[in-house]
Amino acid sequence: MDLDGARVLLPGATGAIGGALAERLHGRGARLALAGRDPAALARATAACGSAPGRRFDAYDLDGCARTVDWAAERLGGLDAVVVCVGVAGFGPAGEVGDAVAEHLFTVNALAPIAFLRAGLAVVPPGGVLAAVTGVVVDAAPAGMADYAAAKAALAAWLAAVGKERRRAGVAVLDVRLPHTESGFADRAVAGTAPALPPGRSVAEAADTLVEALTTAPGPGHA
Repeated sequence: MDLDGARVLLPGATGAIGGALAERLHGRGARLALAGRDPAALARATAACGSAPGRRFDAYDLDGCARTVDWAAERLGGLDAVVVCVGVAGFGPAGEVGDAVAEHLFTVNALAPIAFLRAGLAVVPPGGVLAAVTGVVVDAAPAGMADYAAAKAALAAWLAAVGKERRRAGVAVLDVRLPHTESGFADRAVAGTAPALPPGRSVAEAADTLVEALTTAPGPGHA
């Protein structure tokens, strides 16, 4: 995918990784629409990206997530990509994680990203990209992270199935499984305390990985 002039919606632009990705995409000439939860952080992100249009969303408002895709397409005159960097961590033994916490983890890490991407199916044309960040927990679920890992695995399974559905249409569906990143993500967990983790990759490295995934995504006609 050629980023120069590409029209990209980036939900999660107020997070560390999403913000770094937004600046990189802006620097590569992409036309951005940014979405995030925190109004102040969203204002900073839009200012850093040439006064890109910004919109606040609530992950629990799945219809609102879908409407954000329509808003971005209207503001940018169409969309070539939807790249979702939305997520929240949660820790603790499965028997101690309450149902309300589990619902929160599944909503933010699976249902909200899927709502953005499902709406994107009707908007993103051949040659475009639908992408989301999952993580290495999909491949190896750690103890003490059962619900978080299950939510990310649910998103990964959805991406895999939709990728098969959209292949002939020439739309790339990307599951970007970032390794542990020193973004402060674990420190903002909705529940529990993160276990001891080895040093992770930098936010800059994570953003570079996402840019590479987007630029190497297959275009129309690729299987």
